[in-house]
Amino acid sequence: MILIAGPCVLESRDNVMRIAESLNKYHEDCTKDFYFKASFDKANRTSLDSFRGPGLEEGLKMLQEVKEQFGYKILTDVHDYTQPAAAAEVADVLQIPAFLCRQTDLLVAAAKTPAVVNIKKGQFLAPAAMEHSVAKVLKTRGFDGEVNYENAKKYNVWLTERGSTFGYGNLIVDMRGLRTMREFAPVVFDATHSVQMPASGGASSGGDSSFVPYLSRAAAAVGVDGFFFETHFDPSIALSDGPNMIELTKLDALIKQIDAIRLIVE
Repeated sequence: MILIAGPCVLESRDNVMRIAESLNKYHEDCTKDFYFKASFDKANRTSLDSFRGPGLEEGLKMLQEVKEQFGYKILTDVHDYTQPAAAAEVADVLQIPAFLCRQTDLLVAAAKTPAVVNIKKGQFLAPAAMEHSVAKVLKTRGFDGEVNYENAKKYNVWLTERGSTFGYGNLIVDMRGLRTMREFAPVVFDATHSVQMPASGGASSGGDSSFVPYLSRAAAAVGVDGFFFETHFDPSIALSDGPNMIELTKLDALIKQIDAIRLIVE
């Protein structure tokens, strides 16, 4: 099982290292394909005044330190076509943010690197529409055949579900979409962003992390290739996405539940 976990954004070095150290048990678990996740920049914050992160150069240095100290594989976001080449020197997975999942230049630039390309489904798109985003990566990597699970897996393309717009300031997860997207590529379920409430907090997004366990267990029952959890030792002080994060102390019990469900359905 793919497991992606870490803070939303790179905060202080001490905070990042503290969170990274707490996740080591998953790196050592032979049943998990673990990736440490953190963004060097959050380019789509609600307010201009919101914390964005240390930026590309300093952020990649911090991620490289995590990689060297703990041996983790790294996942981070890229936001425009100038970033993937540099980011891929450190990151094993380049993540395409949901708002940018149709941006051809970004997808092509990410596809030209050796990294896995993880494309988050736009909140505004039907699951079936993600076939075309996968195709852009596959064609850039020299494959012009059928867009399906096996071919995407071979050419290192993933899709991630993170909820769909449901009215104003809310998201909902259509579990049918997990099955639909899995026809095109391996699918990761982003449990914490799926409970986000976009721009509901005035100058920031809100969320309700109490729903993370329920949606995670449901996704495990439907069948996905992996899970994505933004996590923190104290979500109340997190500099981005705190309301929808899962606290580090609660993560282990949830992952054990997911593992148990996967044993039943696989």
